[in-house]
Amino acid sequence: MERGAGAKLLLLLWATCFGRARADASSGYTLVIEVTNGGPWGDWAWPEMCPDRFFASGFSLKVEPPQGITGDDTALNGIRLHCARGNAELNTHVVESQSGRWGAWSEPLWCPGGGFLVAFSLRVEAPVTPGDNTAANNVRFRCSDSTELQGPGLFWGDFGNWSEPCPKGVCGLQTKIERPGGLRDDTAVNDARFFCCRS
Repeated sequence: MERGAGAKLLLLLWATCFGRARADASSGYTLVIEVTNGGPWGDWAWPEMCPDRFFASGFSLKVEPPQGITGDDTALNGIRLHCARGNAELNTHVVESQSGRWGAWSEPLWCPGGGFLVAFSLRVEAPVTPGDNTAANNVRFRCSDSTELQGPGLFWGDFGNWSEPCPKGVCGLQTKIERPGGLRDDTAVNDARFFCCRS
């Protein structure tokens, strides 16, 4: 087995086993929510979790604007969760998994009334050959009061199905990201998964 393939397998096993082990802990996550339309490139980065008893009440995106006909578009480059306990504006903690190098961070979007993010849908451009691939372009979240928040991402591709909902709220994330390829086509974020906690 090649070294790169072995590292991918170990990371996947770690994320899977760690999740199951933590699911039994009193403050661990209980569920991983995913979608089926993520892009094919890149590797899963490290997971990042909100502090204990914090849940994601908002999110922001790192997005590269369109680069024109001759430029290399990457679209979605990062996702941040804004974790809160109590008053979101006074008591927040920001977490992000690995992000790409292009673009700028948006202002956060918040669930109303102190609600939490509970489900997500990913907008992904299907692979095109030859062509300029972007993979993930945008994310939308559903809040605990059923409000839907759509990020300020780009417009290529389609939103897929909604993930399974968290019973209480999202408390962590992990991104699948393609590293910069030099002169090759770059895509940055390809997929994401989120973790649900019980308390």
